[in-house]
Amino acid sequence: MSNVRRVYVEKKEAYAVKAKELQEEIKSYLGITSVTGVRVLIRYDVENISEATYQRALVSVFSEPPVDDIYEETFDLKGAKAFSVEFLPGQFDQRADSAVQCVKLLNENEEPEIRTATTYVIEGDVTEEQLEAIKHHCINPVDSRETGFEKPETLVQNFDEPADVIVFDGFREMPEAELKALYDSLNLAMTFHDFQHIQNYFVKDEHRDPTMTEIRVLDTYWSDHCRHTTFSTELKDIVFEDGDYLEPIKDSYDNYKETYAELYKDRDDKFVCLMDLALMAMKKLKKEGKLADQEESDEINACSIVVPLEVDGKTEEWLVNFKNETHNHPTEIEPFGGAATCLGGAIRDPLSGRTYVYQAMRITGAADPTVSVKDTLEGKLPQKKIVRSAAAGYSSYGNQIGLATGFVKEVYHPNYVAKRMEIGAVLGAAPRRAVQRLTSDPGDIIILLGGRTGRDGCGGATGSSKAHTTSSIDTCGAEVQKGNPPTERKVQRLFRREEVSHIIKKCNDFGAGGVSVAIGELADGLRVELDKVPKKYAGLDGTEISISESQERMAVVIAPENVDQFLAYAAEENLEAVPVAVVTEDPRLVLIWRGKEIVNISRAFLNTNGAHQETGVQVEIPSKADNYLNKIALDSVAKDLASNDVKAAWVDTLKDLNVCSQKGLVEMFDGSIGAGSVYMPYGGKYQLTETQSMVAKIPVMTGKCDAVTMMSYGFDPYLSSWSPYHGSVYAVLESISKIVAAGGDYKKIRFTFQEYFRRMSEDPKRWSQPFAALLGAYQAQMSFGLPSIGGKDSMSGTFNDIDVPPTLVSFAVDVAKEQDIVTPELKTAGDKLMYFTIDHDAYDLPDYEQVMKLYDAVYSLIQDKKLKAVYALDAKGLVAAVSKMAFGNKLGVSIRGCLKPEEAFAPGFGNLVAEVAPEDTDAVKAALEAVGLRANVSIVGSVSEDPVFCYGDVEIAMDDALSAWTNTLEKVYPTRATTDKKELDAKLYTTKEIYVCKNKIAKPTVFIPVFPGTNCEYDSAKAFERAGANVVTKVFKNLNAQDIRDSVDVFAKAIDQAQIIMFPGGFSAGDEPEGSAKFFATAFRNAKIKESVEKLLNERDGLCLGICNGFQALIKLGLVPYGEICEQKADSPTLTYNTIGRHISKMVYTKVMSNKSPWLAQAEVGKIYTNPASHGEGRFVANDEWLQKLFTNGQVATCYVNEAGNPTMDEEWNVNGSYMAIEGITSPDGRVLGKMAHSERRGDGVAINIYGEQDLKIFESGVAFFRD
Repeated sequence: MSNVRRVYVEKKEAYAVKAKELQEEIKSYLGITSVTGVRVLIRYDVENISEATYQRALVSVFSEPPVDDIYEETFDLKGAKAFSVEFLPGQFDQRADSAVQCVKLLNENEEPEIRTATTYVIEGDVTEEQLEAIKHHCINPVDSRETGFEKPETLVQNFDEPADVIVFDGFREMPEAELKALYDSLNLAMTFHDFQHIQNYFVKDEHRDPTMTEIRVLDTYWSDHCRHTTFSTELKDIVFEDGDYLEPIKDSYDNYKETYAELYKDRDDKFVCLMDLALMAMKKLKKEGKLADQEESDEINACSIVVPLEVDGKTEEWLVNFKNETHNHPTEIEPFGGAATCLGGAIRDPLSGRTYVYQAMRITGAADPTVSVKDTLEGKLPQKKIVRSAAAGYSSYGNQIGLATGFVKEVYHPNYVAKRMEIGAVLGAAPRRAVQRLTSDPGDIIILLGGRTGRDGCGGATGSSKAHTTSSIDTCGAEVQKGNPPTERKVQRLFRREEVSHIIKKCNDFGAGGVSVAIGELADGLRVELDKVPKKYAGLDGTEISISESQERMAVVIAPENVDQFLAYAAEENLEAVPVAVVTEDPRLVLIWRGKEIVNISRAFLNTNGAHQETGVQVEIPSKADNYLNKIALDSVAKDLASNDVKAAWVDTLKDLNVCSQKGLVEMFDGSIGAGSVYMPYGGKYQLTETQSMVAKIPVMTGKCDAVTMMSYGFDPYLSSWSPYHGSVYAVLESISKIVAAGGDYKKIRFTFQEYFRRMSEDPKRWSQPFAALLGAYQAQMSFGLPSIGGKDSMSGTFNDIDVPPTLVSFAVDVAKEQDIVTPELKTAGDKLMYFTIDHDAYDLPDYEQVMKLYDAVYSLIQDKKLKAVYALDAKGLVAAVSKMAFGNKLGVSIRGCLKPEEAFAPGFGNLVAEVAPEDTDAVKAALEAVGLRANVSIVGSVSEDPVFCYGDVEIAMDDALSAWTNTLEKVYPTRATTDKKELDAKLYTTKEIYVCKNKIAKPTVFIPVFPGTNCEYDSAKAFERAGANVVTKVFKNLNAQDIRDSVDVFAKAIDQAQIIMFPGGFSAGDEPEGSAKFFATAFRNAKIKESVEKLLNERDGLCLGICNGFQALIKLGLVPYGEICEQKADSPTLTYNTIGRHISKMVYTKVMSNKSPWLAQAEVGKIYTNPASHGEGRFVANDEWLQKLFTNGQVATCYVNEAGNPTMDEEWNVNGSYMAIEGITSPDGRVLGKMAHSERRGDGVAINIYGEQDLKIFESGVAFFRD
C-alpha cells in the first residue's frame, strides 16, 4: 500500500488561462483543429505529512478555494486522452520546493516529501500521431519527461552509494592509438593535443596516473567557455585578400602591430591572438592616461569604474560595475532555464564583486519567429517556442530577484537559426569603502554560500564549447543549469550590507566549472573538502561535486578570525553557509572526497590552459557592390520606392521585424522595481515611444543623490554580414549615438563587447570574421579615444553547416545626472524636427573627428535645454525614427517634401533627429556653425496636433501606422487577449465617517516582513522612511524547524511593537509560477502571529498595507475585504492570472474611488494617478454580489481608467482584466488597504517619460494618521 497522497488542482473554467492558451497553440501552431477542449492540472504527490497538516495544506498551499477545483487521488477524464509531465531527476522543481517550505510553516516538525507534475487532458477526436505532436510541444526532453498515472510506493529516494573515482591505470604508458581511443570514449571538449599535454605532465611531473576527476576538472578549466581558448589561439601568417576596403582594414592592423611593438617590447610571453586584439585599445588608451577611472584589482568579477557621487551634498567614491553574459548554447536547447541562468550568471559577476545589481538589459538574436512550425530544422525547437520560452525564463528570473530590466530588444536574422543569441548585460554599484580587494593568505578559510549542489549543469562549460549537431542534443541535458532566484536574492541582500562586504577578502561566483573553478581560482594553493559541500540529494560522486554548475552559490575568502561572524550574518539572511576549503602555501589544487585526494594538480600546470594552439588567418575583404550602407536596408522598401509608392515604403518599414513593436515582449520584464528607473521602456501618454537606452539612478541606500547610469547597445547583423569590420565600427558608433541622444556626454563612455561567431576550424578563412570585427572595434576605440574594458566571447555559433551572422555587440555605459536626461517622445505640436548628420570617408567609415565635434555640440544643446527629444537613427533611417518618436503622444509629423525619399529611408547610423521649439532653431544652427558643422544640420519637418504622418502629398493616419507597427509580432508576443473595450459605470464614494486614530504617536513604527521571494522591501522601507516613519525589516528564516519557531517569535514581537504592517511585493513561493503570497499567508495564520495582528488592529488602531504580492497576502488572509484573518471561502474575492496569461509591467492610470481609507487621506477622490504595475496575477475577481457590496460600502479604493478617465475593461488600460476595473480595495473600516500598482516606486527623476501625477501620498497619509 502506497503512503503517497495525490492531489490534482485545476483552475476553474473562468480562470483557466493556461489551458485556453494551450488549446489555441495546438490549433494555430500545430494545426490540430479537432481538439475541443484542454485541461491543465497540477499534480502534487505528498508523503510524510499528518492528516491535520494535509487538510490545512489542501486549501492554503496546494490550492486557492475561489479559483481552484481540487481532486484527491483521481479525477474523471470523461473519456479524454491524458498525459503527465515531470522534471527529470536532478532538475530544480520550484513549485515542489516552495510547497515543502509552506507546509513546514504549517507544522515545522514535519519533513514532508513533495513531488509535482503537470497533467494535460486533451478532449476531442485526436489520433495517436496528433497526441505525439502535442506531447512533443509540451515536453522539453532536456529538462522534463513523461510520467505514468500509477502512484509511486514512496517518494523517498534511495540513492546508490557512488563508487570510488576511477584511476586511469597505465595512462602514462599508453601509445598514441590507445590514448586516442580513450580520448574519443570520454567525449571531452579539449583537443587531443591537450590530452597528450596531460599525459606528458603526468609522466614528467606527477609520476602517477590521473583520476577521472582530474581529467574532467582539466577539461572544464581549459574549456573555451572558461579559458577563451579560441580567443587565445596564436594567429600566425595573417594574409589579407585584395578588395575595395583593403586599405582601412590593413591600416588598422598595422596600427595594432605598432602598438603591440610599443607596449610589449622586451616581452617574449606575448603573441598575436583575438584576445590581445580585443584588449589592445584599452591598454594603449590606459597608457595615454585615458582610463583613470578604472578600478585596479586582480579579482575578475566585472568591469569596474570608480565614480565620485554627491550624496546629501558630500562626495563619496562609488564603484560602478557592468558586465555582459551570454547563454547561447543552453538557451538554444532549454530556452527557459538557459535564459534564466543567463541573467543569473550576469548578476553573479558584479555581485561577487560585492556590488548591488540594479538594472539589466537583454539583447537577443533569433530567426523569424512568425514562420510556420513545419519549417523547423530537424534537431531544433521551433523559433517561436524558443523566443517565447526564453523570454519567459529571463523575465521570470529578473522579476523574482527584483531586478529592473530597463531595455529589451530582439534582433532578427535568418542565420540565428543556427544558434540563438541570448545576452544579459547588468549594472551594479556599491560604496567603495565597503569593498576590500585583498589577497588570499595561507590559513584563510573559503566559505561556500547559497544554493546546494546537484547534477544540473554538470559539463555546462564544456557543453557550450563542443561542436553541435542534430544528435548531440540527447546528451546535453545535464549541461543546462537551473535558476533559483530567491536564493540569489538572499545573497544580494547579504552582500549589500556594508559590515558583511567589508570582511570578504575575495569572492568568486559559481558558474562554469563549479567548485573546481569557483574555489580553484581564489588562491594558488587550496585544500577543498568535497564532503562538506551541501548537496541537493545523495548519490553524487566526487567528480560531479567538483564540476557541478548548480547556480546561486558564492565562494568567499574570509580570515579565520572573521569566520564565525560571517556565518552568523549568513544565518540572519536565511542562507546556508559552510566552510569547505583552506588556503595553503603549496601552490596546488587538492580536492578531497571520502578521505582520499581525487585531484592534486600543480597551479602552474592548470594555468597553461592546455596545449598552445596556433592558426593562420586569411582576411576576406568586403566588396562595394554589396555595400549595405549605401542602399535601402529593406528590399520591400526599395521596391516600393522604385515604383514611387512612398506610403507603402513607410508602412513596410514599420512592419519590418527589426523595426516593429516588441511591446508584448518588453512588458514581460519588470522595468520599475527599485524605484530608480529614469526611463520606462515605452514613454509618452500612450506608452508607445520606445526608448533607445536604459537610465537608472545609482542605488544609494540613504540620502539624496542625482547620479544616474546609462547603458545602450549597438549592432546590426545585416551590416556585419556584409563587412564584420564596418559592422563593429558602426556597432560602437551606434551605442555612442544612443547615449548622446539620451543626454549623455560621449567623452565619459566605457564599453563592454559581446563577440559571438561561428565555430573556428583549421581553415584560415574561418578566422576572418572575428579578426576583421575586432580590428574594426580596435579602430573605433582608438579613434574615439574610448576604451572597452571588458567583454565576453562565444565562439560556437554553428549548427551543421549554418553559421550565425558575425556578431560584435557594443554596450556603452555612461554616468550622468538625472537632470541631464532627455526623453525621446515628441512633446509639442508646432515644434520643428532638426536632422544632425555625420560625415563619412571614402571607405564608408565615419569621420571620427567630425562625429566627436557633432556629439559635443549636441550634448551642449541638451544641457542648454534646446533639444526637447532626440532619437538616434539606425539602418532603417529617418522615417522609422520619427514614427517611433511620434507614437508616444500620438502627435503627427510632417516631413518636408524637399527631402528625397532615398534620403528619408536611407541607413542613418550615427545621425540624430531632434525636436526643437521654433524659437530655438536659430540657436541650434548657430551652435553648429560655431564648430564648423552648419552643413550637418537641417530642418526636415515639424510636429503637428493632427495625428497624421505627412510626407509630400502622402498621408498616413496614426492608427494605420500603429497597426502596421504593432501587428507583425502580435501573434508571437501578444499585447492583449481580449477585444472588450467596454467602459464601466462605477460611482465615486465619499463619506464624513473616516476612522480616527485614538492612540497617537509622533513617529509610528512600520514592520516589513521579508519572506523567500520578497523583493520590494527596500523600496517600501524607503517610501515609509521618506514619509517620516521608523521602519523595522525582518527576514523570516526557515532553514530548519528551530529557525521557523524563532522567526515566529521574532515576528510576533515586532508586530507587538509596531503601528503599521506593510506586506511588500515579490514572488512569495513559486508554487504558482508568479508566486501568490503563499509564504505570507501561511506564516501569518500561525496562532502567535495571528494574535499579534489582531491586537494591532483591534486594540491599537493599527493599519495594514499590502501592495502587489502583499495585496495577495491580505486577500488570502481575509484582511481585505473582511478586516480580519479568516479562511478564504469559495466565493471570496481574490486575485488570479492576468487575462493575457503572462507577467505585465507598465504604468497604469488609476482613479481614487473612495475617501473611506485613512491611507487615502491625502489623495483626491476622482483624481487620476499613474503608478507602475508589475505582476502576473493581478486580476481582481469577485461575484456580482461582492462587487456591489464593495462599491456600496466604499471599499473600492481605486480603479483602472482609460485616457478619458473612465473605468474600463479595455486591456490597454485595465492591464489584467480585473472585474469592474478594481485595482485596490480596503477592509470595511478602511484601515487595511490592498492594491496592485506599486505606489512605492516613485521618486525624483523616476519614470520621466511617463505623464501624470505619480504620488498618491499613501505612505504620508499612513504616518499622519498616527501623528496628526
